[in-house]
Amino acid sequence: MKKIIINADDLGADEGRNEGIIEAARAGTVTSVSILANGPALGDALQRIRSLDHSKVSFGIHCNLSEGRPLSAGLSVLAGADGCFLKKAATHRLLMHHSTVLEEEIARELDKQIELLKGAGLRLTHIDSHQHVHVFPAATRAVCEAARRHNIPWIRIPDEPGPAAREDDINGGLIEESKIFSSLARSARLCIEDAGLKTTDHFRGLYLKGRSTLPRMQRLLEELGAGLTEIMVHPGRASTDHRTRGPFSSFSTMDREEELRVLLSEEFLLALSRIGVILIPFPEVNG
Repeated sequence: MKKIIINADDLGADEGRNEGIIEAARAGTVTSVSILANGPALGDALQRIRSLDHSKVSFGIHCNLSEGRPLSAGLSVLAGADGCFLKKAATHRLLMHHSTVLEEEIARELDKQIELLKGAGLRLTHIDSHQHVHVFPAATRAVCEAARRHNIPWIRIPDEPGPAAREDDINGGLIEESKIFSSLARSARLCIEDAGLKTTDHFRGLYLKGRSTLPRMQRLLEELGAGLTEIMVHPGRASTDHRTRGPFSSFSTMDREEELRVLLSEEFLLALSRIGVILIPFPEVNG
């Protein structure tokens, strides 16, 4: 039996992204969302969440250590002179190496982000991260410990097989980046398992970046093995609201609209039914 969690990342990035994610969740094709606690449109996201059936959608923390302004003050390593995170490339380089100060700052910032969402009344079922920072060596233990402290049972392991030979339209940069994330995720798995956190049997989505067409999504569903799979998606409306433009708005492009169009299409719903896929949120874990 194929059980699938379709998880939309970046809720809170901007109002256009929020609008698309919530639209797909109401339609039933997005069954889980990951929330940016420092997103410029977090307030709008929390308001929109109230309209959802919380028995059919799970909510998680999209930990962020790389973009925008942290919630913690006085970060000397994770943040630059302007008080903001160091952005993707610099943060990835930083997180490749352990240091006591760095890991203490990560733990402090994670607690702030998680506590903000819990304080808003959300029950967090899963933890993942913006730009997959949680599988980098300096971050994995801190993220696992934060998940345990806050009783968050599920964590993402973004380890995905390479694309089939027929997928010849993938640019080399995406392939190389996806291989790096998968390798880091495999290395992080032992720490995650030692922490007693739950993971899905399979993960997909790294190679869908900017490529989430209906034929690809149908083929992905057909080729998945049995068990529980998380599919990472990034639907949304292209942002036009300058009031919430910020470090995440550059991601709110027409690619987001295309992903949303696929998820809302009748053809996608028919494919789910034909293939026999069961869509679920992250399951509750007792004990």
